[in-house]
Amino acid sequence: MEFSAEQIAGILQGEIIGDKSIVVKGLAKIEEGVEGALSFLSNPKYEEYIYTTKSSICIVNNSFTPSKPLPETLTLIKVEDAYACFAKLLEVYSNLSKKLPEIEQPSFIHSSAEIGESLFLGAFAYIGKNAKIGSNVIIHPNVVIGENVKIGDNTTIHPGVTVYQDCVIGANCIIHAGTVIGADGFGFAPNEKGEFQKVPQIGNVIVEDFVEIGSNCSIDRATMGSTIIRQGVKIDNLCQIAHNVEVGQNSAMAAQVGIAGSAKIGERVMIGGQAGISGHLHIADDTKIVAQSGIPSTVKKAETLMGSPGIPLEDFKKSYFGFRKLPFILNKLTELENQMKDLLKK
Repeated sequence: MEFSAEQIAGILQGEIIGDKSIVVKGLAKIEEGVEGALSFLSNPKYEEYIYTTKSSICIVNNSFTPSKPLPETLTLIKVEDAYACFAKLLEVYSNLSKKLPEIEQPSFIHSSAEIGESLFLGAFAYIGKNAKIGSNVIIHPNVVIGENVKIGDNTTIHPGVTVYQDCVIGANCIIHAGTVIGADGFGFAPNEKGEFQKVPQIGNVIVEDFVEIGSNCSIDRATMGSTIIRQGVKIDNLCQIAHNVEVGQNSAMAAQVGIAGSAKIGERVMIGGQAGISGHLHIADDTKIVAQSGIPSTVKKAETLMGSPGIPLEDFKKSYFGFRKLPFILNKLTELENQMKDLLKK
């Protein structure tokens, strides 16, 4: 795909400084630019690269004024917000590269399934009994869609995803490769012999609209009722969300977060990587949880938590300062003990 500076400036409503007819064929970081590439500069700490980049076009803020000569081959497009405009171009580029409607073979669609308009179905994909697939859905190869599953319009499901029976996926969602939605929750009860007996998991998972789920995540079905991922939630790779969890609107979690069963996560909560959240608790709206923290009990008001167990960030910093001084404090205590012994002898 090729775009001229004039076309790009038209999309972004930007001002061209240089050759309006110059053409780019791809995107690149400014420090890794090559001929025919489009880059952007918004962070001043990367400014040095604009004077050596090989990119053909660079998007910059209106406020940018070069402090050195620019490469003669470089055309600038000035805009109000270079980062936002580059993100807009990425979206345009992504939309242009979307799969066209097609049902590749071999694949399987059950005769009772309802299929919307403009479906792309990759090879070796499976759509089960009574499934309902919306319009403009993209289902990549080796995806399994179980019985009675519902998928909303404009959703993309990447290779190797499995959606178990009865689960619901909303519109405009993206589910990345290898994720499993609706596997059994971790439900076992010991019997009189002390052996674990499986508790049937008869609920489902509901993923609302505009949710993005990273690769190799597991979202377990509810024991009864639903595990719910509310609208606008963003989940990174390798996250585990247990049975009957509810994640509130527009919350986000980084990689390797684990949330135990029946926890209720509020709206706009941000959870750092490798954080662990115990079951049957509530996290207040707008809470922030620092990476690798452990949350063992309910958080009643919005604050930033760090540590295991998680405590308010400023308290953690003070505690950590004390912890780092422990060797010095212990040495001082030993010295004082020795002095006390000497005084007692005298």
